[in-house]
Amino acid sequence: MRGYDSWDDRHATMKSSSIFRENSEKTERWMVANKGRLSPFLLSSLCITIFFTGFLVYHQNPFISDQDFLTLQPRIDPECDLFKGHWVPDKRGSLYTNSSCSTLPDSKNCIKHGRSDRDFLFWRWKPDGCDLPRFNPKAFLGMVRGKKMSFIGDSVARNHMESLLCLLSMEETPKDIYKDGEDRNRIWYFPNHDFTLSTSWTKFLVEEHERVDGNKTGTGLFDIDISKMDEGWSNGLPNTDIAIVSAAHWFFRPIFIHRGDETLGCIYCNVPNMTQLSPDQGFKLVYASVFKHINECESCKRDLVTVMRTISPAHFENGAWDTGGSCKRTSPFGVNQIDLQSNEMKIRTSQIEQFEGITKRDRKGKKKFGVLDVTRVMLMRPDGHPNSHWGNKWMKGYNDCVHWCLPGPIDSWNEFLMAILRQLR
Repeated sequence: MRGYDSWDDRHATMKSSSIFRENSEKTERWMVANKGRLSPFLLSSLCITIFFTGFLVYHQNPFISDQDFLTLQPRIDPECDLFKGHWVPDKRGSLYTNSSCSTLPDSKNCIKHGRSDRDFLFWRWKPDGCDLPRFNPKAFLGMVRGKKMSFIGDSVARNHMESLLCLLSMEETPKDIYKDGEDRNRIWYFPNHDFTLSTSWTKFLVEEHERVDGNKTGTGLFDIDISKMDEGWSNGLPNTDIAIVSAAHWFFRPIFIHRGDETLGCIYCNVPNMTQLSPDQGFKLVYASVFKHINECESCKRDLVTVMRTISPAHFENGAWDTGGSCKRTSPFGVNQIDLQSNEMKIRTSQIEQFEGITKRDRKGKKKFGVLDVTRVMLMRPDGHPNSHWGNKWMKGYNDCVHWCLPGPIDSWNEFLMAILRQLR
């Protein structure tokens, strides 16, 4: 495999560009040798021809509109399941590097923090029976011109947004216009396309409270109310054009689930006379309420697009996050190496069931729903996490096998996202 540091010059080796350079160099040598015999008009014409030919080879045509450019993108077979397939070697790698993206967060910069292997960067998702088009930042920005897109969820949702931000920054440098005190909620703006990209951080999507002890210290036990949405994201929904909704990893802890004054049960708690719920049952209750809220949101835009991302799997081996678990693999799994009966797949099924429930019912207005089904895809990528290469000086000795390196396999999520948004247009 090629070295990571050589990516930035890879586009200059494209065949069309090489042919152009060879021909132009021959033309220039001929002009020098015969310049005394050329008329001023012919000489000027040749120079102008060379200039514009080179401009069109090395740059996307500025005279093609966003709409026309989108029509030139590869079409996707609507009958093809983009999420059933396998990972294949890909020499091109990502559009960006860990040094070319100025917005790349330090904790996802695995290369900077000592990850020495590079093979994990050179794989690409290949659906069975069709092709997933490569991400094109110009086409994506043209598609979302004048829109507001919000990633709603936990830190993995933020990880997803950071990948998209890096990919889009290869076309236009965004402006950082907002960051809250805890750096959980961010807003970026692409002025040339009037496009706003933001994150809205939430643990459970619904209203939650952590129980505290006598010293007012958090106990790690939560109460959530599925009849009320977390206002951190729901208050901003009416101003949103595209919502990417996800939440997962906070559900793996003791949680009492309520619907108003009614207690429905509890996840991971041994309380007498209490209905015990599995995480996938909890997901089903939460996502049913979230989709109902979005579908019935009268103050939201009628053409609001909601994309649900399924759970992103962790890959801890030989322990959990706090008992020495790690993720040291350096290559993907094959389809026959993953557990299709895993807890992640059960949770994914719960999410899909709620998604299908809302899409099959009559919906108000023109709201559109799509699913970004990454669970099975990412179960095959145990090699894509930071592991120990995340530079957190406050948690030394703990490995990150939940989030994803940038660049890395998470970049494929935005190829899926672009395909979904094109299908929903």
